[in-house]
Amino acid sequence: MQKTARDMVLSLALIVLAAGVVWLFIPHTDGEPEIKRVDYRVDLLTARRAASYPVAAPAGLPETWKPTSVRYRGAEDEAWHLGFRTPEGEYAAVEQSAGKRKNFIEDKTQRAEETGATQRIDGRTWTRYEGEQYDALVLEGTPGSTTVVTGTASFAEMTKLAEALRTE
Repeated sequence: MQKTARDMVLSLALIVLAAGVVWLFIPHTDGEPEIKRVDYRVDLLTARRAASYPVAAPAGLPETWKPTSVRYRGAEDEAWHLGFRTPEGEYAAVEQSAGKRKNFIEDKTQRAEETGATQRIDGRTWTRYEGEQYDALVLEGTPGSTTVVTGTASFAEMTKLAEALRTE
C-alpha cells in the first residue's frame, strides 16, 4: 500500500513539474496587444489624385492619435477610410464617399440615428448621430460627397479629429 501511494505522489510531482516547464515557455501577454501604426501618406496622395471630391485627412494631430487602417476604393463609390486609435484607447475614423449619402451614413455609423443636434467645427456644420455601437459626426453642405467622423470615441475626441481635417 505504501509503495502505491508513494508512486502516486511521485507521479503527481512529475506532472506538476512538467506543467510548470510548459507554462514557463508559453508567452504571456500583459495588457492589450500592440497595435501597429500605419503610414497613410501614399494612400492619401493616391486618393486625392483619383477622387472626384476633396479627400480629407487630419493635420497636426498629436502622436497619441495612432493611425491603424487606411484604404481607398475608387471602384466602390470612391470610398476613403482612415482609422485611428485615440488617446483614450477608442476607435475613430474618417469616412468619405461619392456614393449615396443615406446608405453610406447608415453603413459607416453602424445604423446610428440622427439626433437633430448640430455643432459648428471650423465654421462648418456637423450633425450628430448616436448608435449602440458607433456615434458619428456627419458634415453638412458637401454636394457630391459625404464626410463622416465615426467610431467608439467620445464626441469630444471625434470633434478633435474633425477639427484637424484638411483637404490639402
